[in-house]
Amino acid sequence: MTELQNPWIHLRFLTEQHRETLRLLAKDARIWEYTKTLLLTETYDQQFDTYFRQALAFAEAGAQAYTIVDTGTQQIIGMTRLYDLDHNVKKATIGHTWYTPAVWGKVHNKACKLLLLQYCFETLGLERVDFKVAGHNIRSQKAVMKIGATPEGVLRRYTLRNDGTPTDTHFFSILASEWPERKIGLQQLVNSLA
Repeated sequence: MTELQNPWIHLRFLTEQHRETLRLLAKDARIWEYTKTLLLTETYDQQFDTYFRQALAFAEAGAQAYTIVDTGTQQIIGMTRLYDLDHNVKKATIGHTWYTPAVWGKVHNKACKLLLLQYCFETLGLERVDFKVAGHNIRSQKAVMKIGATPEGVLRRYTLRNDGTPTDTHFFSILASEWPERKIGLQQLVNSLA
């Protein structure tokens, strides 16, 4: 496990000291519009604390939960996780990613995915990295395809959102054999946004 950094972002391991900054950032309803992971009700603080404890528990169980920091401003701008890491099958999932809307459409998400994918394929030697995106979250589906992931299919009514409604989950992946070509495209995309 290691922290990751490039000229645009620094992925720092999630710790208790990040809780209050992330709580404030996550209070923007636009972040949760499609996933309903957090509902901005009178119980928001309780929901956030549960969400944050789960993210810390991921890390304790061998997954990697990160805060995403803008290297230029040194401000936390979101969170992401590397989970379902299976060294026998050589696969992992990147997800639970969100950003403050102030950085949407900028270099940060692409730079983050570049770092994580390089780590997965070039350091961990994985054969597959996948992404699971809520069915209603068209913006995130497009973002995942833009970084070079291949759509694999939709699992209908795969999970429930926090408001109790069922949602489909779209699966995407990048394979190790595809990574050299995808990496070039992703680096070009990052450079075009920088």
